[in-house]
Amino acid sequence: MPTKVFNELSSDKKEKIIDTAIKEFAEYGYENGSTNRIVKNSGISKGSLFKYFENKEELYFYLIDTVSVQMATEIQADIKGLSKDLFERVIDYSTAEISWYVLNPDKGRFLIGVAAESGSDIGKKIIERYGGKSTDIYEELLKGVDMSQYHNSRKEITDILRWVLTGFNNSFLQGIDQNYEDIEKLKKKYIKQLKEHLNVLKNGL
Repeated sequence: MPTKVFNELSSDKKEKIIDTAIKEFAEYGYENGSTNRIVKNSGISKGSLFKYFENKEELYFYLIDTVSVQMATEIQADIKGLSKDLFERVIDYSTAEISWYVLNPDKGRFLIGVAAESGSDIGKKIIERYGGKSTDIYEELLKGVDMSQYHNSRKEITDILRWVLTGFNNSFLQGIDQNYEDIEKLKKKYIKQLKEHLNVLKNGL
């Protein structure tokens, strides 16, 4: 967690450090992420960075907390009156989610990268610290949905949705990098493909 010294910085300076660190970890991951590059691109000294955060790991966890809360808060604000149909609900949620990714591509890549750390040392610490919070998002998504018509358990469906949407989100973020001028076209393509895949799941669940 950040120190009192960090919290006393101006909003602009804090935002610059946070945005720079997010971009660094989004591009290089935790292991290869460099605090040297972070301080250089933030315009601060390395000594200052470690007055703000005890170490690289604490900075990383602070970013996870900050970005996750921002994403959840902003997506929830965009989603009102979700359909009681499971698949329509997933489409509505996914549309809001990718719209958030379009506005926050570095943060989106950062979160996808965090999820991809599962087999690493930092990944184990992420699991210890956050447990099943990522799954909770999808469990929350299923609240109010009639599950009796499906053969699979709620947990199995939650896991399937997480795997499918995480993969699609990652693909979408890569597409943004390659086709930044055609984001709206990319969004439509993404939703079309997601609907096709969900139809396969719908017929199989």
